Amino acid sequence: MRFVIVCCVLVLLSACQSSVQSDEYQNMNPKIDVFRFFDGQVNAWGIVQNRSGELVQRFKVSIDGSVNVQGELVLDETFTYGVGDGVKHRVWTIEKRGDGFTGRAPDIATPAVGTVYGNALRWQYEMDLPVDDSTYRVVFDDWMWAFDKCTLMNRSYIKKFGLVMAEVTIFMQRNEATQGCKGALHP
Repeated sequence: MRFVIVCCVLVLLSACQSSVQSDEYQNMNPKIDVFRFFDGQVNAWGIVQNRSGELVQRFKVSIDGSVNVQGELVLDETFTYGVGDGVKHRVWTIEKRGDGFTGRAPDIATPAVGTVYGNALRWQYEMDLPVDDSTYRVVFDDWMWAFDKCTLMNRSYIKKFGLVMAEVTIFMQRNEATQGCKGALHP
């Protein structure tokens, strides 16, 4: 009987995991180039949905990216909210590490680790997330896909105890006027 209960729990927990499989993206084009994409002005629009699918945040992000003299990518993000509230400003510092990346930001609890899979980037980290009057340590499991040289789509799974508690969807586009993005996908 104990074996049946353990199997049922494992099946239920596996159903709560993201279904993204990295191998699927290895041979897809265009290849994602994180440093090139984020070097300059990027605009983003996103939503956060809770476990029930209810919209809890709608936001815009202005991202100013640059590569510093140490060769690190610095992303200066400014958030504005149409629904809900959250972080207003974050600065990421990202370093190349082999085929991937590591990153840090003052409000991120652990170093972020990024792995490239063809046209996709998996970006994982832990964050102390303020919710109402409490703070919860959660795991972010982000997946970004390159559509073309000027357009990325991001899907984030926010997890607690291995369960997906919320999902974030973000559309990102490089500034067309200053970065030669004519012919890119447009909404």
